[in-house]
Amino acid sequence: MKLLLISLITLFMSVSTEKKTSVHDFTMKSIDGKDVSLATFKGKKLLIVNVASKCGYTPQYKELEELSKKYAGKLVVLGFPANNFGSQEPGSNDEIKGFCEKNYGVTFPMFAKISVKGKDVDPLYAFLSNKDANGTVGTAPSWNFCKYLVDENGKVLKFFSSGTDPMSKEITELL
Repeated sequence: MKLLLISLITLFMSVSTEKKTSVHDFTMKSIDGKDVSLATFKGKKLLIVNVASKCGYTPQYKELEELSKKYAGKLVVLGFPANNFGSQEPGSNDEIKGFCEKNYGVTFPMFAKISVKGKDVDPLYAFLSNKDANGTVGTAPSWNFCKYLVDENGKVLKFFSSGTDPMSKEITELL
């Protein structure tokens, strides 16, 4: 029994410390608390956005939804609520979900609130913002509504600042 336990612990540690080479290597919690493997989105580009409900950029939810619908065959927008900047996402996951649905009709996948910067940064965002890890981008979010464009194979392509409009040519010409 002891040997089995040691074997299981060793296996778990090797899996959990495995180097991530693609966004598809991550599993995240949905806003409803369910595990979602980002590998589910293989074959489509991703626009990964750190979002907040009480920010000057919050109206971008409308354009993120528009982008999501217009490019549904080739792009998935993923929203990651974060309270890192100006405490502009203080709500619970249920409150955030309700706010997004009621005020902006958000239907794209939303995830549980995470940290996107600092000592408690979520591993996904540590990967997205580390050029040594992802091979392309070395920029961490500087405010809410920063965006990472990821290709169909999970490779990080480009970072866009908060002020980049989701429906801008800068983004849409890459889709």
